Amino acid sequence: MIPVNTSIVSGVALSEINGETKMLLMKRVKGGFWCHVAGSIEDGETGINAIVREFQEETQIEVANLYNAQFLEQFYEPSANVIELIPVFVVMCPPEQAVILNEEHTDYKWCTLDEALELAPFPNQHAVFKHVWSYFVEKEVNTLYRVKIG
Repeated sequence: MIPVNTSIVSGVALSEINGETKMLLMKRVKGGFWCHVAGSIEDGETGINAIVREFQEETQIEVANLYNAQFLEQFYEPSANVIELIPVFVVMCPPEQAVILNEEHTDYKWCTLDEALELAPFPNQHAVFKHVWSYFVEKEVNTLYRVKIG
């Protein structure tokens, strides 16, 4: 049997950069690949608390506008023999959002969807980015997806 891990959350930040909506990707130290914000849920935290904390830790972004992306990342992690199920959140940032990376990342880039698909190596990342772009950039954001913080 393969166990299922549900102790991780992820999030995609969107901001208007030079008049165009873009999503944030960061280059991880571990593995050297491009990704969005993600991290483990700590003891006593909800998924919402965890993604807000992870954004603060990894990017110094203060989350004010949080949305449930209505999407689960899912993949098999062979090194741990675990199926990962990861709820995805979207953070709507103010225009020209500043980013200050922590030690987990070496670089960041605000990307169009095409740029994100070119940089990110994993098919599940591509599915996340396409979903987020479709429901949070190309369409008016559904207010039912809004998540109350705190």
